[in-house]
Amino acid sequence: MKYNIAVIEGDGIGPDIVTEAIKVLNTVGEKFNHKFEYEYVLMGGCAIDKEGTPLPEATLDVCKKSDAVLLGAVGGPKWDDPDSKVRPEQGLLGLRNGLKLYCNLRPAVLYAPLKNESPLKDEIVKNGIDICIVRELTGGIYFGERGTEVIDGVKSAYDTERYNVNEIRRIAKIAFETAMKRNKKLTSVDKANILDSSKLWRSIVNEMAKDYPEVEVNHLYVDNTAMQLVKDPTQFDVIVTSNMFGDILSDEASMVTGSIGMLPSASLGDGTLGVYEPIHGSAPDIAGMGIANPLATILSTAMMLRHSFSLEKEAKIIENAVLNVLEDGYRTGDIMTEGKTKVGTVEMGDLVCKKIKEGK
Repeated sequence: MKYNIAVIEGDGIGPDIVTEAIKVLNTVGEKFNHKFEYEYVLMGGCAIDKEGTPLPEATLDVCKKSDAVLLGAVGGPKWDDPDSKVRPEQGLLGLRNGLKLYCNLRPAVLYAPLKNESPLKDEIVKNGIDICIVRELTGGIYFGERGTEVIDGVKSAYDTERYNVNEIRRIAKIAFETAMKRNKKLTSVDKANILDSSKLWRSIVNEMAKDYPEVEVNHLYVDNTAMQLVKDPTQFDVIVTSNMFGDILSDEASMVTGSIGMLPSASLGDGTLGVYEPIHGSAPDIAGMGIANPLATILSTAMMLRHSFSLEKEAKIIENAVLNVLEDGYRTGDIMTEGKTKVGTVEMGDLVCKKIKEGK
C-alpha cells in the first residue's frame, strides 16, 4: 500500500527530528510492505525568509493532496516580534484552518521507565499517567474578532471568544468516542460560571451525553482543572475543552509527565487527513547539534499510522519500540538520569528502528 506524506521540517530542530521520524516510517514500511512517499514543503520562519509568508500557497496545496502531514517545529527568536505582521505561528493556524482540522488530540503519558522524570511525588504518579486531551482547534478566541483601537485617547485591544453549536457538537463527538475506546470517563472543562460561550459549551456536552450513557461525564472549571492536574492527574482519562483552555492545559499535562520532548499530537478533521507533530518547540539553540529528542516526533508517526492510515498494528509496534528503548536505559539529554546511557538524536532513531525490526 502506498501513502503520500507532506513533510514540513520547519525551523530549529525540526529537520533533525523529522529525519529520524522518516527513518522510523521507512523501517515500518519495509517490515510491513508499505510504501511511504514524501514531498517536502516550507512553513514557518524558513518560509518567511524564502517566500515572505509563513504558509506559502504551494505548501497548502501539497498538504491538501496528501494522505497526511508530518510537521517538525516552527518559530524561533529570529521571528519572535509580537508586533510583526508576519509570524511563523500564523502558518500553523493557517494550515489547520486550510485543512479544516478542528480537533487536536494531545496524549499525556508518563512512561514507566521515566517515572522519576515527573516533578510530582512518587505517591501521586506511582500508577502512571495516561490522559488524552481533546482540544478544539479552529474556533474560540484565537479565531474570533479582534482589534486595537483608541477610545477617549486611551489605546485598548480586544479578542472575542465565540463558539457555535455545530463547532461544540463535532469536538464533543470525538471526545465521547475517544472516551468509549478508553476508560469511558470524560471531563469537560469550561468557565461556565462566567462565560456565555462556556455555558453553551456545557449545555451541548450535557445534551450529547444522553447518546453515550456508558460514559461518565463530569464538568470542571478551567482553574480547578489546572490545580487538579497537579494534585492528582490520575483522576483524568479524556479531557475535552476549548482552543485556548486546551492550549494551556495540554502543556501543563505534558510537564507533569516529565518531559515535553516525549509527547506527540494529531490534528484531525472529518476525514482521514491529519497533521502530526511533537508538541515541543523548535529549540533553535540546539538545532543541528545532534542532541534533540526525536521520540515525540517518532510517536507522532504512530498516531499518523493509527488515525490517517488505520494501521493499528504498525502504530503499536512503534510505541512498543519506544518503550523498549527506554526500558533498556537509553536517554537523550532532556530525559537523562544517573545510571542511564546518553545517546544523540540519530542514535535514538537507530535504536527505535532496531526494536521495530525485532518486534512482532
